[in-house]
Formats: sequence, C-alpha cells, structure tokens
Amino acid sequence: MHPAPSIIIFTVFSGLGYGLAAALGLNLLDPTATATKAAHMLAIGLIGAGLLSSTLHLGNPQRAWRALSQWRSSWLSREGVLALLTFVPIACAAWACIMNGRYILLAGVPGAVLAALTVYCTSMIYASLRSVDAWYTPLTSFCYLLFSAAGGLLAASFFAITSGSSNAASLALLAAVANFAAWSAKWRWRQRLKATPPRSSAETATGLGHLGAVRLLERPHMTENYLTHEMGFRIARKHADKLFGLALVFGGLMPSLLVALASAIFSAIPLTSAFLALLATVGYLVGMLVERWLFFAEARHAVMSYYGS
Repeated sequence: MHPAPSIIIFTVFSGLGYGLAAALGLNLLDPTATATKAAHMLAIGLIGAGLLSSTLHLGNPQRAWRALSQWRSSWLSREGVLALLTFVPIACAAWACIMNGRYILLAGVPGAVLAALTVYCTSMIYASLRSVDAWYTPLTSFCYLLFSAAGGLLAASFFAITSGSSNAASLALLAAVANFAAWSAKWRWRQRLKATPPRSSAETATGLGHLGAVRLLERPHMTENYLTHEMGFRIARKHADKLFGLALVFGGLMPSLLVALASAIFSAIPLTSAFLALLATVGYLVGMLVERWLFFAEARHAVMSYYGS
C-alpha cells in the first residue's frame, strides 16, 4: 500500500495525543503543576494537528463532514464522530486544569475512555479489511492501543519529572513497561505478516484455480493508474527489515531504557532525569514514524492479484 505522509502523521500524532489525554484524564499528573497545564495543551495540539493532517488525504476535504453520517457501518465515520465527542471532555478537563488547577473526574475519566475508543476505531479502519492480509488481525488494534498508551505514558513521564511529581519515578517505570509491551506486540504482528501466505492469488482472483496454475498474459492496464499507485506500492524485504530494526531501536529499545534510567535517577538528578524522559519521547516519535510507514508499505492489497503481484 502507498504510505501517504498525511495518514502517517495523523495516526502517529493523534495516537500520542490521545494517549497523553488519557493519562491526564486518569489524573496521573498533578493538576496544580505548570507542566501539567502544558501537557493538556500539547495533547489537544497533537490531536488537532493529527486530525487536520488526515484531511490532506481526502480528494475533496470540504466534504469531509459527510463521512460522519455513515457511523452505523463505517469505522472511519465512527472514528470521526468519536473524535468530535472526545474533544468535549478533554477540553473541559484542560480548561479546569489550566484556569483553576483542578482535576474534574466527570470530565477526565470519560475523556480517557473516549480517547481509547477513538484510537480503537482508527485501528479498525485497517483491521476490518479482509482484502489486506497483514492488517486483518486483532493484533492490529492491540498494537494501536498499546502504542498510544506507551506514547502517552512516555510524554506524561516527562511532564511529571519536570514538575517534580511524587509519582514521577513510578510513572516513568510504567512507561518503560508499556513501551516494551507495545513493541513486543508489534514484533508478533510482523512475524505473522512474514509467515502468513497471501489468501488471494491469480487463481482465486480469476476463479480459474480449478483448471490449474493461472498465468497473466498482460496486465489490465499498461500505464499506472490509481490502483497500481495506491495499492501496488512495494518495498524489498531486506530494506523493510533494516527499517524495522531502526524503528525497534529508536522507538522501542532506546525509549524504554532511557525512561527506566530516568526513573532510577529521578530523586538524585531530576534535571538529567527530565532530559532522558524527553529524549525517550522524541525517540518514540521517530520510531513510530518509521513503524507506521512500514505498516502501509508492507501491506499487500488483494486487488494486486489481478496485476500479477
């Protein structure tokens, strides 16, 4: 599949934003701290930037509102509806924290739940597609949720350490565990991708498999079209393996080690601890951008069976 930059930015940034919003909604940060106020603004900014980026992938962005009407059958529509609904409690929680230094339970918990549901709907846009073998698995949604939680906890750890919160060390340790779990799930997802043979072939696509092996004499189109551009993107396995290794190091190994170290030295060297937590969050973002690019680049759409791929 063609890895569109707008969708990559959308899924990575909004996932991190919703994860941070969920951490704030569960009152994991001190609402009286200045750093927590900044965390609220960052969460809303990341979510807004991600959603705006997603509209760049639309052929007619001015008609994006019509997607909301199909919530009964479309995961994309459900995601849009929930994204709008989630803004209400998240904004209320942010307002209470920034203006009054208070945590509102009736805004925080619903905001955290709706944030998780929104990320789940985003994942189901891909996990519900039978035509893409790599995505059609519960592991896809599991990875999306774990990555969002890990990113949110990593960012929350930085803000907690910066504010000198009493639970900063435990929060950083929890972030390390969550990030390790997320990348472990992703490793399992990718092993499934490499081991599972494609369900669609030239034989199944044409319905002529009962006659024997099917060989295409010519492609349906001699020149590139929308399908070959969007669905026919291919990357060599050796390059994909190298990129995944980089993503695993920058997004998985490095952030987990850095934030665990930040947890260990927080009480002795708080400033260094905050810097390590910041590096861990930045590394997570770098790794996630590569991971999400591979998520699309390695996916094979069944329609390409008609093109001999």
